[in-house]
Amino acid sequence: MARPPKTNDQLAPEPIRATGATGDLRIHEFRSRVFRNTRFLRVWLPPGYDDPQNQSTRYPVLYLNDGQNLFESSTAFAGVEWQADESADRLIREGAIPPLIIVGIDNTGKDRIREYMPHPSMHPVILRTRGRYYPDFLTKEVMPFAERNYRVATGPENTGLGGSSLGALIALHTAIVRPELVGKLLLESPSLWASNRQVIKQSRKVRIWPERIFLAAGTAEAGNAARSRTVVDDVRELAAIIRRAVLSEKRLQLMITEGAGHSESAWAARFPEALRFLYGA
Repeated sequence: MARPPKTNDQLAPEPIRATGATGDLRIHEFRSRVFRNTRFLRVWLPPGYDDPQNQSTRYPVLYLNDGQNLFESSTAFAGVEWQADESADRLIREGAIPPLIIVGIDNTGKDRIREYMPHPSMHPVILRTRGRYYPDFLTKEVMPFAERNYRVATGPENTGLGGSSLGALIALHTAIVRPELVGKLLLESPSLWASNRQVIKQSRKVRIWPERIFLAAGTAEAGNAARSRTVVDDVRELAAIIRRAVLSEKRLQLMITEGAGHSESAWAARFPEALRFLYGA
């Protein structure tokens, strides 16, 4: 895939049109002043977005971390994608969810761990984490870019955020420190162990949670049974914390998948159910 031209004004006039995706996937090179680096934003548009009768329509949006893993096997980790485009396209055409825009936010490879960890860590040793800047990166750069360039409906009722592993951890942290920013939160196999479980400790003090939260993990997340049980126990503890705060079973869906690992294929398999719960009626 050819690289798009660089831009400093965040208004790339001609994004790359991906050819390996289902539907209309547009790829922008995106320069972040917050992180002082460059990555791609991958914007998937719903069926009919460019139809004349929809020119005034604004669409709900889902922002997802590790964007290169969502739509195309050629860019995904180990060649396995979430099939986010196929799943969203099918559910929209079936009427299971409304048309929506998905914005994949690429990680930057070597900086991924630092950008997705909000607190310093001793295991592994990462003291100069940068995740505390992620909420500003999202709200001052990524979201305004999407809203300027695409017909994105605004407000928490129209806005979702999510990711997997450390990408889920930073999504959770953002929802905690910016309450009422998003109304839908997707947490796949969140790395709650990070920084001595600091984000779980943060969660206990939260009183404002998104209206819908999809939280999931598999029973084979780690290299052995004991470690996998710890991962699942952490996810169940987070679910219990959220349930005590929101006082409604309808706002949280917890899915523990027997035998599923910490992998793109597991997250792809659960993605349709996540979309149904977060965006369905």
